[in-house]
Amino acid sequence: MSCPVLTAGTGGCWRGGSAATPLPGRKDLAGFLYPVRDAVLGRARLAPGQTLLDVGTGDGLIAFGALERLGPSGRVIFSDISQDLLDHCRAAARAEGLAGRCRFVLAPADQLAAVPDASVDAVTTRSVLIYVKDKARAMREFFRVLRPGGRASLFEPVNVLMAAADPDLFYGYDVTPVKALAARVQALYESIQPPGADPMVDFDDRDLVRHAQDAGFSEIALELRVSVKDHKEPVPWEQFLRLSGNPLVPSFQDALRQALSGQEADELARHLRPLVEFGTGLERTALAYLTAVKG
Repeated sequence: MSCPVLTAGTGGCWRGGSAATPLPGRKDLAGFLYPVRDAVLGRARLAPGQTLLDVGTGDGLIAFGALERLGPSGRVIFSDISQDLLDHCRAAARAEGLAGRCRFVLAPADQLAAVPDASVDAVTTRSVLIYVKDKARAMREFFRVLRPGGRASLFEPVNVLMAAADPDLFYGYDVTPVKALAARVQALYESIQPPGADPMVDFDDRDLVRHAQDAGFSEIALELRVSVKDHKEPVPWEQFLRLSGNPLVPSFQDALRQALSGQEADELARHLRPLVEFGTGLERTALAYLTAVKG
């Protein structure tokens, strides 16, 4: 039994803000999200005055970081499928006096028709392809919009390497005494994101390289970071109840209500709570950084 399919974040595996997933705290930003932003932008090798397309921009973490590196003549295209997130980024850009250097495009990663051919110097993503079924088409779109010599710098969790099937683990915690109850909650998650079919678990690091090569990129590099720890970060119980593995599944509290009776939910919670609050569990992550150059 594995936990719900995860996006790459901390605590609730936050990507860009959703009703079900709390926004990250300072510790999340400093400990995970800022280093990811810096790694993605560093691999993009931006130069002053260039144009970057940030696909699936979310809250604009990568895009706003790029504006600092591109200098006053550089431009950033914020692209996302959520109009609400684009509006949030637009308001933030206006508040900072940066709106003149920004463009906002409502589009999925595999349909970037609003971005002309060979018009940007770099393309970035952060936990975006895990939501895209046709990853090959998305990679071809990245290649199309890049100028010759342009770079794609992508960060993606590789969930198929993270979710080891262990019938006694749920969210990485040992649920042996309440395994039947945990299995029913897990079944709810799997009904929403079927194993092997959902975009979050239908690829690995080799597929990312293959898609980039098939798209036409002439230079490709991938760094895979796998981590397994015999402990987890302690989490306050009330916060854990509000967490969601990713924006497509309900919070743990809502999943309990949907899958179990009140008495059953209390029984599962009594077992899990001390494990969650003391960090007694297994933490497994697999993260990929892919860079590709258009020849």
